[in-house]
Amino acid sequence: MAFKVELIDGAAVQELGGARALAAHLRALVPSGADVEEQVRAIVADVRREGDPALIEHTRRLDWPDASAERLIVATDELDEAIGALAPDVYAALERAISNVAQVAAAATADDVAIRLAEGQRIAVRELPVASAGVYVPAGRSPYASTVVMGTVTARAAGVLDVAVCTPPGPDGRIDPAVLAACRMCGVDRVYRMGGAQAIAALAYGTERVAAVDVIVGPGNLYVQEAKRQCAGTVGIDLFAGPSDLLILFEGDEHLGSIALDLAAQAEHGHGTLIVAASPQREALERLALELEQIGAQRQLQPSACALAQIAGSAEGIELANALAPEHLQLIGAALEQRAPQVRAAGCLFLGPYAATAFGDYIAGSNHILPTAGAARFASALSTAAFRRRMYEVQMDAKAAGALAELAAPLALAEGFPLHARSMLARSVRPGLRAREQERL
Repeated sequence: MAFKVELIDGAAVQELGGARALAAHLRALVPSGADVEEQVRAIVADVRREGDPALIEHTRRLDWPDASAERLIVATDELDEAIGALAPDVYAALERAISNVAQVAAAATADDVAIRLAEGQRIAVRELPVASAGVYVPAGRSPYASTVVMGTVTARAAGVLDVAVCTPPGPDGRIDPAVLAACRMCGVDRVYRMGGAQAIAALAYGTERVAAVDVIVGPGNLYVQEAKRQCAGTVGIDLFAGPSDLLILFEGDEHLGSIALDLAAQAEHGHGTLIVAASPQREALERLALELEQIGAQRQLQPSACALAQIAGSAEGIELANALAPEHLQLIGAALEQRAPQVRAAGCLFLGPYAATAFGDYIAGSNHILPTAGAARFASALSTAAFRRRMYEVQMDAKAAGALAELAAPLALAEGFPLHARSMLARSVRPGLRAREQERL
């Protein structure tokens, strides 16, 4: 099937109703989690109820016909062999990616803070890592050794000691050596041959051979993301991360070749990917469409939702970006780049003609596990925050307790909780209580 590009001119954008309506039109071009909700619900229920037998059954049906419980966990010597089989240049790239991602992740880790308030009480906010985390690494069209880095290095930087990786095996049960080598380089030795919704369910609820984790992170197809959504609450979930999407806003025609490559690069992620470019220049969009179609034909890219839209100018472009809330957003051109502070909703923002999304996918240091499907309106890129929880610590002396008790007791009584009031007032060092409060208690 040919790589198709939808060209939406300025008149069509206005007919749709402007930038926000255009964003809704673009989102409707790709499937959503609702399309697989019931299928995922059945798989999750099976694994939750039956454990290993259901996990192996679904793995045989969907990925690996000869799957067995005994081979579910990758042996340590297989991880060691993968390091030896890795090409030196790939090893060097992974090594630098690990270093860059680790430095950025460490910088984002918050320290404990404490504050003393007017009545004398001390409130501390403690940052604590979760005990265990699972990182989902897609395999479908190609292996994602880079996702091992993004997930596990960030978990380690957050202080998580127990990190597991799961990834779908091929029909022969093999996992790509680069993925296994990346696990070893990142210090992970618990690797499962499992993928899809059944893998998410196994990590969330645990089975005989799969230990349940506290947090699950990682990109994946709609089945994986819908399973994460359905398991949220039982286990911590990072965000809705997949399939991929990219919006490029550009002004002139100076960098059309690079822009075409950037869009086509995201199309490599396959079905469900949304790639969009917008510019005020119709002629530039038409030329971009031709370049994209040529690359798509040459590389035999699977059809993705691809649209090129004519916008009125940089202001409408930023409005479109905030309404679409893309996973990746590239701004190319002085007027657009100056408006970067106005961007409120994007998983990761790339500024200028040299900052290609592909750098963020691999080695720039930013994390490539990003909110998709418009979730950048409320969700953030993966960071150490996904693996850490805040715990308050309250400390006060008798004087602070007395002052706070007499302030708070009327509120507790107003809410219908007299024992809350008595619990606080029992700490009061004042000679007596207000008569009204005594009567009400």
